[in-house]
Amino acid sequence: MASEKATLGGGCFWCLEAVFQRIPGVSRVESGYTGGRTENPTYRDVCAGTTGHAEVVQIEFDPAVVSFETLLETFWACHDPTTLNRQGADTGTQYRSAIFFHDDKQKATAIKSREKAQTELSDPIVTEIVPLTKYYPAEDYHQNYYNDNRTAGYCQVVIRPKLRKLQMKE
Repeated sequence: MASEKATLGGGCFWCLEAVFQRIPGVSRVESGYTGGRTENPTYRDVCAGTTGHAEVVQIEFDPAVVSFETLLETFWACHDPTTLNRQGADTGTQYRSAIFFHDDKQKATAIKSREKAQTELSDPIVTEIVPLTKYYPAEDYHQNYYNDNRTAGYCQVVIRPKLRKLQMKE
């Protein structure tokens, strides 16, 4: 069976990348930008908060090994979907919680998954579920960030504890 793609935003893409790289059935995770109006944005552009883009990961996966629904269960667990435009110390629309669906089946699965996740949370989920339009890969130095920079402060203080919480290999 052919691979599928999922595009998710849940704060800093370095965190999401590190999480989804550790899921069996995921063959590729790429950090990037989507959801905005600026063509070919740079990290600096997106961080300025004026492009409308979110930091996202685009996940390539084998649906025979891991389902889109299972990826979404991990998505809900690895970030706070109840905070608008914020994850931890990262603030701005570029850090919003979002599911950028690739087709109607993903849209329906995402809506159902959000409803299920809401039953486990006391605060309302603010995650947007919108169609993927144009996706832009982030610069090379953002790719495979945790694996290449494990001793960096952000990796030690933010990403490593997240992986431990999810009981994933560091």
